[in-house]
Amino acid sequence: MVVITKNIAEELENYLASQSYDKFFAVTDDRTHQQCLPLISKTLSSRKATVINIKSGEEHKNIEQVSHVWNALSNEGASRHSALISLGGGMVTDLAGFAGATFKRGLHNINIPTTLMASVDAATGGKTGVNFNGLKNEIGAFYAPDCVMIDCNFLKTLDRENILSGYSEMLKHGLISNKKYFNELLACDLSGFDVGIISNLVLASVSIKEEIVQKDPMEKGVRKALNLGHTVGHAIESLSFEKGRNPLLHGIAIAAGLICELYISYEILHLSINVLRLVTNFIKDNYPAVALDCKDYETLYELMKHDKKNEMGRINFTLLGNIGEIYINQEVSKEIIFESFDFYRENNL
Repeated sequence: MVVITKNIAEELENYLASQSYDKFFAVTDDRTHQQCLPLISKTLSSRKATVINIKSGEEHKNIEQVSHVWNALSNEGASRHSALISLGGGMVTDLAGFAGATFKRGLHNINIPTTLMASVDAATGGKTGVNFNGLKNEIGAFYAPDCVMIDCNFLKTLDRENILSGYSEMLKHGLISNKKYFNELLACDLSGFDVGIISNLVLASVSIKEEIVQKDPMEKGVRKALNLGHTVGHAIESLSFEKGRNPLLHGIAIAAGLICELYISYEILHLSINVLRLVTNFIKDNYPAVALDCKDYETLYELMKHDKKNEMGRINFTLLGNIGEIYINQEVSKEIIFESFDFYRENNL
């Protein structure tokens, strides 16, 4: 169940009152503990909830932090009838969701996303996980939350880069769905922030994702549409976490991945050059350029070979023939993949 609300405290209170959980836990990170927890603290305090705080940042999305959550759940006597509330961005909902999915083979997860990325992507759909051996979400599980509560007022606290990060996932939703929503996204002025406009766009994105997930919860077929931009994007993101580099937010890497994979779609499936140009120009005008060097190409290719979506040793892409025209499990030559890196660099550096 996904709920869009303007009063998260009231929504959470009413929802928990309607359930029969035996104990309550909330996972926050350093940021949401200070900025967001006070909004629901009365509801949590009245239920004697245990707050479990984890370290902020993608670099802490690891099994050590999951173990920290497991230990707290165990020490406080959590059961399969307990509720674990995740209050944070995608890192928090992914990590806490995985902890909840695996503790006693699964307790009840409730997601309250506080970033745009978490609202339109990470908190919905039931994917949980942590990074491992330098690979994005290498360890994880499909485990749907009982409820997702989205309050776009949280987004007022975000800086521009975090807004952009979530917006790249929304662009993906527009590309895989319909021209009307795609054009609405391109027309949105990202230099300002209007909660009403963003709330409507978030609702549209969540609806698109939920419809796809309901058809294919375990990603056997149509759900792979949601991977557009992610084969290249995850590799770029993983590369950015190598020593000496500047770590990228997930959606900043995905924006670069979208340009590369739309170029591949243009070359292989004859995607309209107009669509490629529209997305490339929108990202160029709004997003920071990702520094790629030709020396990185082989490393990126090796990282892509470890992607979870691969089958039979083959790198699998989700590509577009047109807006809403999706082709999954596409094999692409190394030469065209490298051409897409060239295209990105030529248009964004």
